[in-house]
Amino acid sequence: MTQIKNVVLVHGEFEDGSAWHRVYELLTSDGYRVTVVQHPALSLAGDVLATLRVLRAQDGPCVLVGHSYGGVVITEAGTDDNVAALVYVAALAPDSGESVHDLAPGAHPLPVPRDDFMRMDRALFHESFAADLPPAEARFMADSQVPWRVDALDGRVSRPAWRTKPSWYLVATDDRVIPPSMQRAMARRAGSTVLEIAASHSVHMSQPRATADLIRQAAMRAKESPERD
Repeated sequence: MTQIKNVVLVHGEFEDGSAWHRVYELLTSDGYRVTVVQHPALSLAGDVLATLRVLRAQDGPCVLVGHSYGGVVITEAGTDDNVAALVYVAALAPDSGESVHDLAPGAHPLPVPRDDFMRMDRALFHESFAADLPPAEARFMADSQVPWRVDALDGRVSRPAWRTKPSWYLVATDDRVIPPSMQRAMARRAGSTVLEIAASHSVHMSQPRATADLIRQAAMRAKESPERD
């Protein structure tokens, strides 16, 4: 079967699509057509709509990839007909009716909102979010955060795409935001093919080659995987 050549990347909380830069370079150098979604992190519905606009502009089937909160977005948007496979990268993978708030008790405590938006404490950013990145890079990430609106945490998934689409999951075993045990449980529930790697929550930045390799695996094997019931 012809390998899937389109990849759509969805960023998580407190960052924008530039966090995928290294993964983008690796995949495009291999001939993949990669599109990065720039969602505003204002509401799940709005972030899903931003993703659907990109998906519906694809010229064929694609692999849809989400990091962290981006996993919630791809779980809802991934039922689109252009999506052939899902890849979760240290990501939330909610079930029907679940929101970020429902999954949050098992994860790192959320920042206290200010004016309906959350930002991670700059002093804690390196240790909690990006411990395996150079301090200077983590400082830049902390200082260029995209505020996360609290409304995005309340949006509930209607039909999780992982129930009908094959999925892959990259577990970051040194993650201090979403505990590895929680990642494994979500991956098991979704029936995902799992790869584990010693990395922080920012695994897509610190381990771009491993991330890109898993996306390639999904692109090569998605058409061989039967749809789930």
